[in-house]
Amino acid sequence: MPDVAIIGTGIHRFGRFPGKPALSIAAEAARDALADAGLTWADMQFAVGGSYEVDQPDAVVAELGLTGVQFTNVYNGCATAGSALALARQTIGQGEHEIGLILGVDKHDPGAFTAEPEDYACPPWYGEMGLFLTPKFFGMKINRYMHDHGITHETLAAVAEKNYRNGALNPNAHRRTPLPAEKILGARMVNYPLTQYMFCSPNEGAAALVVCSADVAHRYTDKPVYLRSVATRTRRYGAFEVHTPSASVAADHVPAPTVDAARAAFEAAGVDPADVAIAQLQDTDAGAEVIHLAEVGLCADGEQNELIASGATEIGGRLPVNTDGGLIANGEPVGASGLRQVRELVLQMRGRAGERQVPGEPRVGVAQLYGAPGVAAVSVLST
Repeated sequence: MPDVAIIGTGIHRFGRFPGKPALSIAAEAARDALADAGLTWADMQFAVGGSYEVDQPDAVVAELGLTGVQFTNVYNGCATAGSALALARQTIGQGEHEIGLILGVDKHDPGAFTAEPEDYACPPWYGEMGLFLTPKFFGMKINRYMHDHGITHETLAAVAEKNYRNGALNPNAHRRTPLPAEKILGARMVNYPLTQYMFCSPNEGAAALVVCSADVAHRYTDKPVYLRSVATRTRRYGAFEVHTPSASVAADHVPAPTVDAARAAFEAAGVDPADVAIAQLQDTDAGAEVIHLAEVGLCADGEQNELIASGATEIGGRLPVNTDGGLIANGEPVGASGLRQVRELVLQMRGRAGERQVPGEPRVGVAQLYGAPGVAAVSVLST
């Protein structure tokens, strides 16, 4: 399949925007990406939109223009953006269209760990005490991983501290206040071993990309970034994410879906994890970033304590991770989150990331998404 080039990126700041419709948020991100590419909505031959809360992202055409463009909606949990990227890459690679827009948007209600009685038949305190399904799952997962591989509580705090610090350099992040590791460790325990400040929060925002065939990318930019591969995978029987009594035993032998997706993506891209110079990893919680470092192949299980303590994953380190603050600082509007990751990689590879620019303009980057209870997407980019 011919390479696909990313020639424009756009974003609507992540956060809380009461009274602002989701489609208006989406339209702003789309216009930002089109302007970055020097193109108009009328130039788009197709579009792909992804969202959890917005039933029909294609309705954004009412704000962008009724051009009759082919528009396909996708949803695949937290891996929605990976699925949208894969569909766009296939559309261009198969020669159906030459240029298009990828858009992700969401507008989640406040309250990361609350549970509405009418939806879950449990009182609000159930969520406030950390008893909601998602944080329980992530807490159990990293607790088991810490037991097996010696990961420390200090490493979890260091991940969150780094991401808050990076978020402070990102004008589009939701949380822009640095937090010291001591405060993170001492915060209210939500689901052991994860404290309040080790989790991200569902919120609002949008991100967009303009993509085209690599053969024509030079018409639009002198700094294209190539989408070399995208792979999505679901869990296998026996992986940790399978809810069976035997899963904890089988998990020692069955790889997680991120492992399978990463292997497929690197093989398709013709590069090795050792070639990666920057990574954007799903950090729904601090433990997730730790686990995904190994599952993507960027280190071995158990090496994270030393890797993170050495500063390797900092902006100036040898393997910068979540340079824009990740989910912990940005929050997670599900449909937009993965495109935010790719936008950050493109900015870094173009040397346009401002205060958070990685030295030397990295040449190879990876973006990874993971959604409970077990779907993953991995994308490999290069210049």
